[in-house]
Amino acid sequence: MSRPIDRLLAIMARLRDPEGGCPWDLEQNFATIAPHTIEEAYEVVEAIDSGDRRSLKDELGDLLFQVVFYAQMGAEEGCFDFESIVEGICDKMERRHPHVFGRTEIADAAAQTIQWETQKAAERAAQAQGRPHSALDGVSSALPALTRALKLQARAGRVGFDWPEPAQVLDKIAEELDEVRAEIEQQAEHDRLEDEMGDLLFACVNLARKLKIDPETALRRGNRKFTRRFRFIEEGLAAQGRRPEDATLDEMEALWVAAKDRE
Repeated sequence: MSRPIDRLLAIMARLRDPEGGCPWDLEQNFATIAPHTIEEAYEVVEAIDSGDRRSLKDELGDLLFQVVFYAQMGAEEGCFDFESIVEGICDKMERRHPHVFGRTEIADAAAQTIQWETQKAAERAAQAQGRPHSALDGVSSALPALTRALKLQARAGRVGFDWPEPAQVLDKIAEELDEVRAEIEQQAEHDRLEDEMGDLLFACVNLARKLKIDPETALRRGNRKFTRRFRFIEEGLAAQGRRPEDATLDEMEALWVAAKDRE
């Protein structure tokens, strides 16, 4: 009996068949598909945040299709296929979980995290093949900026470059905020302001890390909160036959406070 994954692989091969396949699918390559993969990954996260399990199942299917698409193109080039992708991840998971698939004993989740990172570091060093190795190797520049900042800080922290306490990071945030304020007062050029804003945001990510908060998750939560409160403003004004453009900032602020009081 054919497995669903076999059916999906066959569908993908048919879509890429030069004889009667889909014109759009045939035109794609790794670079053109990459933005769609990022979009599908974010839609998975959105479905998780919404708690909609039916939507999550659909979005996971879309994300799986991205993997199958890459596998088909890899097979066409003769560099890899779906089976080799699966074999590779199986080998990696067994290698990184010696306490499950081997004889190593690990006490708890914290120890497992240390072991996991140690194993990954060893793999990165092996891949360097004699090139100078950095603790920051392997942190993708394509990651969202907040996530990349978090990973860079965590890597540096593992080799001792880290503030011991969150309070010290708060002091750093205050310092960076003062520098932004100084640049504004001096009417600095855009590049200088952008540079200082980057330092401030980087410090805020560092505080989130020290508090064991994922900054992307926290900001998504903040975005949802802002959306909910701003829509309350719009609804309140609409009940008066008005739009935000017709209201004063003080009027909208009063509705914003009302929205906060409801929560």
